[in-house]
Parts: sequence; structure tokens; C-alpha cells
Amino acid sequence: MLQCIFLLSDAGEVVLEKQLSGHCVDRSICAWFWEQAVSFGDSFKHQPVITSHSHYIFQVFRDGITFLGCTQIEMPPLMAIEFLCRAADVLNDYFGALNEDIIKDNFVIVYELLDEMIDNGFPLTTEPSILREIINPPNVVNKALSIVTGSNSNVSDTLPRATASCIPWRIAEPKYSNNEVYVDLVEEMDAIINRDGGLLKCEIYGEVQVNSRISGFPDLTLSFTNPSILDDVRFHPCVRFRPWESHQILSFVPPDGQFKLMNYRVRKLKSTPIYVKPQLISDGGTCRLSVLVGIRNDPGKTIDSVTVQFQLPPFILSADLTSNHGTVNILAKKTCIWSIGRIPKDKAPSMSGLLVIETGLERLHVFPSFQVGFRIMGVAFSGLQIDKLDLKNAPYRFYKGFRALTRAGQFDVRS
Repeated sequence: MLQCIFLLSDAGEVVLEKQLSGHCVDRSICAWFWEQAVSFGDSFKHQPVITSHSHYIFQVFRDGITFLGCTQIEMPPLMAIEFLCRAADVLNDYFGALNEDIIKDNFVIVYELLDEMIDNGFPLTTEPSILREIINPPNVVNKALSIVTGSNSNVSDTLPRATASCIPWRIAEPKYSNNEVYVDLVEEMDAIINRDGGLLKCEIYGEVQVNSRISGFPDLTLSFTNPSILDDVRFHPCVRFRPWESHQILSFVPPDGQFKLMNYRVRKLKSTPIYVKPQLISDGGTCRLSVLVGIRNDPGKTIDSVTVQFQLPPFILSADLTSNHGTVNILAKKTCIWSIGRIPKDKAPSMSGLLVIETGLERLHVFPSFQVGFRIMGVAFSGLQIDKLDLKNAPYRFYKGFRALTRAGQFDVRS
């Protein structure tokens, strides 16, 4: 069982501490953890399970916040990691974003959520739709009432409707005049491209998101035309595993409202929708930079929200950059952002300019990497397609809709 949860900021500060059992975990474990993180760098952040001299530590990093779970008792590590991921998802769902300021402004709600999600170190209620009935999400009305009444509690006075349901993730007998289900395929592409344009890595991390507004207890089945391309699938508890194992069909009774039905990964893709070709030529104390962006594999839909971001090396004194499409901005800490937007079909966007190197250096010795962002509405670039969605044992018709979105994740181009 987990004995304590800490939330740490980017600077290693303890933003929130939640003791979960009678044994109190000393906060000094966070100082030890941060010393190790600083010593070993990014490689340390990718270790989900860490053993100290006295504790087992589990970590999940989300949006600049490190979720730490600590225990002195041996426990299944996947249970701890999954709970920390669920806690991060619930907080992000409640507040719409996740950062240090949001957590500090909503201390009471965060503590109340953790109280309901875990009991004496063991996970209890982690379904967002049920938690919303127990803990009221923050809004202007609730904040005004707390100021007027002096009450800081957001806990509802009534039990959630799921307590009367035989299915723990679904409220009892919801009723809608219009029954509808919407399914979204949301994919993020991670890619690493070397300086010669070679594709070192290209993977898709996807989610099947469902928004269900159906009366009663619907029994849904969802199938794909090409499920064989999926790897590392992870399901919501409502999914029956046996139909998927035997026929690759998702059979489930959905929670009411919006939820994440499934996560998946598609490995070893052979192409990316766009290309970014940087070129740096340095000599005589200056460096000429040129970057070309274009469509490599046309997905048939518009590619928009295209950005190219990179960090100027510390020994660059100044930069004069211009582009034939979009805008170029140099922000604090020498971060350069080229906002392209939509790639035009008649010409390839390009950015060029001159970088001035500090005195004493003739040429660049450290080359930046370029982080690329983009969005493609209406297509799942992995090729995954929904075949059909059926509703069993229901006397009424229902409306169903499907959408897809592909966006850049960690898309890095080396120079």
C-alpha cells in the first residue's frame, strides 16, 4: 500500500503532501529524490520505480509536476504507477490544466479528491464521473458561496447515484431525450529525425475517447477495420477483456458522459506528415541558419498549427531571423519560436537569418535541435479506422459520430 503522496514542482519544491496511513513518511525523502534527479538528469525522470535507503518511490511526471508515491512496504509497482496516473488525469480533468499555481489555488479540492480516491493507502474511487458527484468541480458560483458562507468544503451532501447502481462506474438509470455516442481517435506522433533527414524513431500514442449520453444500461460494441496494428493497449475498467482477446472487439457498458475508453501505441511508422530541413553554416564568428518546412506525406486533410521551436546556443550573442510565411519571435532564455500556422500549397515556408557568435569562437560547436508542432483534424495518421459501433438490447435508436485528430508529441529534428 502507498503510505504518502508528494507533488513536486519543477524546482523540487513540495507543493502538496498527503499522508495516507498511520506511518508518517518524512519529507526529507523528497530532498533525497531531488538530489538524485539533479545528479542523474533526465534519465532519472524516466525511471518509474526508485529504491532509496529506506523507501520504495514511484514517480509520474505530468505538465511540470512530479507525482511521488512513497512506501516502506513491498507492493505491486504497477498499482502505484497506475494510481498516480489516475490522480494526474483526475486533477487535469477537474481544473482543465495542471501546474503549480493551479494546485496551490485549489488545495482544498485536491485534498478532498485524494481522500476519496485512496483509503488507507489502497485505491478506492478513481472514476471521474463518480468523483464529480462527490466533489463539486471548482467554478465561480462555488467560490462565491464559500466566501459568503465561510465554508471551504466542496463535498456533496448526497451520495453519488452510482451507489444505487450494480455497475460502479455508471450512475443508476440515467435518462436522455436524445441518445447519442461520440467517439474520438486522438493520436500524438513522437519522432526523432537525424541531421541527414533519416527517421530514427516514429511512433503514435493514441486514445479512444468516448462521450456517451444514453439512457438506461447500454451495452456497446466497437470494432476496428485494422486492429492488428495496435500495441500496448490499455483499457478502461468497463471493457470486457475476453471479446478483445478472441476477436479484437471492444464490448463495454460505458460510464455516463466523457471518458477514456482505451490507450494504444502504433510502432515503427515509416513516414511523417511534414518535413523540417535545418541547415547551419558557421565560419568567421557568424552562422547562417536556414530552415525549410513542407508536406512529406499528404494525409488528405489540412495541416495547421505548425510551429518550429529551438533553443539558441548560450554563446550566440544575437540573431536576426526572418521568414517568408508566419512570424518569428525570440523569447526569454534565447528560445526561438517560428509560428507557421497552415502550410500553403503553392510554396514551402522557409526561415533564414544570421547568428552572431561571441568573440573568440569561429564556428558553432553545439547545434540546436528543433521541436516541431502540428495538428491534423479529421485523420488518424496511424491508419486506425473504426469499423462500426453497435448498441445491444435497446428499444430506441441512438445517434453516433466519429472524429479523428493527429498532433505532434515529442517531434524532434536534429541539426
